[in-house]
Amino acid sequence: MAWIKAAFLTALLSTLVMNLTPEATAADRGRGGNCRRGDGLKIQDLDMTPDPVIEGQRVRAWKVRINFAGQRDCETDIIVREGNNVVGQARNYNMRPGVNEIEIPAADNFRFRGRELCFNVQADLDGSRQKVDAENRFCARQRTMWSMREPEDRGNIKR
Repeated sequence: MAWIKAAFLTALLSTLVMNLTPEATAADRGRGGNCRRGDGLKIQDLDMTPDPVIEGQRVRAWKVRINFAGQRDCETDIIVREGNNVVGQARNYNMRPGVNEIEIPAADNFRFRGRELCFNVQADLDGSRQKVDAENRFCARQRTMWSMREPEDRGNIKR
C-alpha cells in the first residue's frame, strides 16, 4: 500500500511541476514580456545590404525600421518573408517604444531570381505570427542589378 501512495504522490508532484514551469520561466523573457496584438507596430522601411545585389549574390542582412507605439519594452521574433519563404529572422528581439532599427541576418540559401520580389515583415504577437502594417510595398526589382532603393532613401541613386 505504501508504494501506491508514493507513486500517486510522485505523479501529483510531477504534474504540478510540469504545469507551473512555463509560468515561472515566462518572466525570464525580457523585462516587458512578450509583445501583444494590441501593441502598435508599423514598418517604416525595409532595406537590404548590400544594395544593389548582382544576380546570384547573397544578401548579408535585412535592415528593418519599425515604429513601436507600445508603452513598455517587449520581446518578439521578427521575420522577413518573400511569399512563403523565410528570408531572414531575428529571435527574441527587445522592441523599445519609438523607432527600432533592426539588422536581421539573411537566410544563407536566399538568392534573387525572376524580375521582381516583394517582401513582408512579421512579428510574433501573443505567440502567433502577424504581418506588420506598412504604408508601402517593399519590393526588389531587377534592372542590371537587384535593388530595393527608393527615391526617398538616403544616398539616392540616379536612375
